[in-house]
Amino acid sequence: MDRPKVALTMGDVAGVGPELIARAWSRPELHALCSPLVVGDVAVLRRAIEETVGDGERPRVQPITTPEEADPSPSLIPCLQPPGAEDVVEVKPCSVDARAGRGSYVYLVHAIDLALEGRVDAITTLPLNKESLSLAGVPHPGHTEILAERCGTPDHAMMLYLPSHEGHGVGVVHVTLHMALRDVFDAITIESVAAKIRLADRSMRPLTDDGSRPRIAVASLNPHAGEHGLFGDEEITTIGPAVEITRSEGLAVSGPFPNDTLFRDALSGKFDAVVAMYHDQGHIALKTVGFWNGVNVTLGLPIVRTSVAHGTAFDIAWKGTADPSSLFEALRVAARMVAWNRRHPQG
Repeated sequence: MDRPKVALTMGDVAGVGPELIARAWSRPELHALCSPLVVGDVAVLRRAIEETVGDGERPRVQPITTPEEADPSPSLIPCLQPPGAEDVVEVKPCSVDARAGRGSYVYLVHAIDLALEGRVDAITTLPLNKESLSLAGVPHPGHTEILAERCGTPDHAMMLYLPSHEGHGVGVVHVTLHMALRDVFDAITIESVAAKIRLADRSMRPLTDDGSRPRIAVASLNPHAGEHGLFGDEEITTIGPAVEITRSEGLAVSGPFPNDTLFRDALSGKFDAVVAMYHDQGHIALKTVGFWNGVNVTLGLPIVRTSVAHGTAFDIAWKGTADPSSLFEALRVAARMVAWNRRHPQG
């Protein structure tokens, strides 16, 4: 089957995004996974190649105006530069800058529209900087919220996925995401937890070994899962009922479980997915185990979107040392999801 056409968004030009694209491009495994093109700034990409790639491995950048023009190879990077962010060439590496924030937004929106139009099969995003995004006047804290608005998808979630080449990967789906911890308790409802359990069930099927119904564990909110109400009753009044409702619908779901043991069990193969209550609850566990191999997947969208699981890394950006492992995993997951969608067009 044809390799999927994947649009790589450059992300924040001051961070590791341009460097990761430049350093990964000439490797044959990238082109074995997909037919890639870049959505970003041509001049920035050329500078990243010159400054972070060895002389004998430098691919050439070819400006294109449509994805249909793209003819990628290990020695040629097709780069589509949307209008509206020409000033990113003036951004200093490793700096918070509104121009970089605007650029990352422009690249992302253009790639989303290409995917919605069916002109690319998936998008894989490089990291943006939330402070730069805010300085640019973008009213969203990150990729997930921009994607949901642009796609018109209110029922969405972010999943952090840790692949395993031995056959067992683990996904963590978050009920709440970019919000203050003091607001999390109000956002945890029976409906919001049940919705994310259903999303985990649908979205993990392409990533299980045989497409079977995934085994889902639901995290608790309070220490020791509340100790029967001693440390909080959300497990009794909210999370537990959501588990029962979705189990009655036929989903392979259980919990809520105490978090100090849950992720050990999931990573050892007992579960395929975990529904976490808030951002750090899921991210800390998986990033501790596989920081450079993790993949972000946005669930509930009409398009396939994956991303590296790390940030702009201003501390190491533009030094030629950034590890592209997460980018390769993100492309691998995108290709796997596209293949599943082609085999199961009705979901």
